[in-house]
Amino acid sequence: MSIAILLEMPVSMDPDKEAIVDGDLRLTLGQVDALVNKGAARITESGAQCVAYVGTGGAAMPVLLFASARAGVPFAPLNYRLTTDALVELIERLPGAVVIADAEYKAVAAQAGVTVLDSAQFLDVEAAADAQAPAGDADPDALAVVLFTSGTTSKPKAVEITHANLTSYVMGTVDFASADPADAALICVPPYHIAGVSAALSNLYAGRRAIYLQRFDPAAWLQLVHDEGVTNATVVPTMLDRIIAAYEKEPVELPTLRNLAYGGSKVPQPLVRRTLDLLGHVGLVNAYGLTETSSTIAVLGPDDHREAYVSDDPAIARRLGSVGRAVPGIELQIRDADGTVLGADGTGELFIRGPQVSGKYTGIGSVLDAEGWFPTKDVASIDADGYLFIGGRSDDTIIRGGENIAPAEVEDVLVEHPRIRDVVAVGVPDPEWGQAIVAVVVREDGVTDADLDAEAVRDFARTRLRGSRTPDHVVFRDELPSTATGKILRRVLVDELTPAAAE
Repeated sequence: MSIAILLEMPVSMDPDKEAIVDGDLRLTLGQVDALVNKGAARITESGAQCVAYVGTGGAAMPVLLFASARAGVPFAPLNYRLTTDALVELIERLPGAVVIADAEYKAVAAQAGVTVLDSAQFLDVEAAADAQAPAGDADPDALAVVLFTSGTTSKPKAVEITHANLTSYVMGTVDFASADPADAALICVPPYHIAGVSAALSNLYAGRRAIYLQRFDPAAWLQLVHDEGVTNATVVPTMLDRIIAAYEKEPVELPTLRNLAYGGSKVPQPLVRRTLDLLGHVGLVNAYGLTETSSTIAVLGPDDHREAYVSDDPAIARRLGSVGRAVPGIELQIRDADGTVLGADGTGELFIRGPQVSGKYTGIGSVLDAEGWFPTKDVASIDADGYLFIGGRSDDTIIRGGENIAPAEVEDVLVEHPRIRDVVAVGVPDPEWGQAIVAVVVREDGVTDADLDAEAVRDFARTRLRGSRTPDHVVFRDELPSTATGKILRRVLVDELTPAAAE
């Protein structure tokens, strides 16, 4: 079974239903299907063994994703924000690639010395009329998508995701044609992120219109939700922060917005609570997943958010900081360093198993163990009711005086300070302790040195943390370095702060 079936099923039901909105471009399911057929034929004619896409997405994303599937070749959306050299290096790692690029990125992609096609040509509805797709169907175990990891601490790895992985995820978590006729999903995540892939698949399969916002702007996001009657949306933490800040300054009526999902990296609990206060009618969804798991593997739903926010029971209230429980078909384990499976509330490495889990990399192969478990390298715990708590990457653990300290232990406390907007804790080399804890703090707007200095931050920490977890150093930044999907670039901070800490 190919991922193409996720388009074919809704097309067979109602080809005239509006499916995609991208600026002035509005496409029905039938038109999308025709564009996919035309695109698949062109990809086949090119002799491509792989389709690399360089662009900001929009309607081109689902069209090229499904066209590649019908042509029987993998689709690899690339990070258009990379330098020319970095982008060329990724293209060269894709054997037999044909590059399809937005106009502004064609010259950059051409530096790889491969065929480059204009993505706009794949969105010509008139030219696609009566187009026929190539014969044949993809092997379920064949590659559907190749996504490169962010490579924030090492060379990006190419994650291989099969048709079976993706169809298992979508069909296991989404009911076909389950959306109401008026439902619409606003998509503003980058096309090179697994969330961009899953959004293109799951919304069409569910029967929601897909509304694309190619370049995120909080005011434009709010206005688009209002104008298009958006019912569902997914954002990364930095987007959520900017949306709420814009909404506080100039509220926009959002009567149709029913569910707002966030994920990609940790969201500070004060921001979650502020969102619940401001958008009380909107159901918040925390979605946790990895590229290697074909997107979401755990969800904290709207009812979970509301119950945790108002509960006086500490065990329930702390769930607001969890990523919820496993989705259908997914199994979770927490293991210690020796591989022993831990019980409730034990802290160790998270392992995941299920048909949507790939765990395979180009040039490396599968990293699944003998029983099919994927090692996430995330430090985590699971409570007695099955709620999953992520403590951060194992590589980010701070080892101070022989004691392992998860950065989240420090961050979750400091971010509750009313004058702190965001914070990251990192470890830097220290001759006495091995590593010292540095808290990198972003103050709330308008807060100055006189209002909040380093010693005030340390004093706040001392009243709530053990002495070994109180930051040794506090530095202030106007913003934290992050990827477009909201992941904090901790290694950048460590590299910047190491010389300063050594002085």
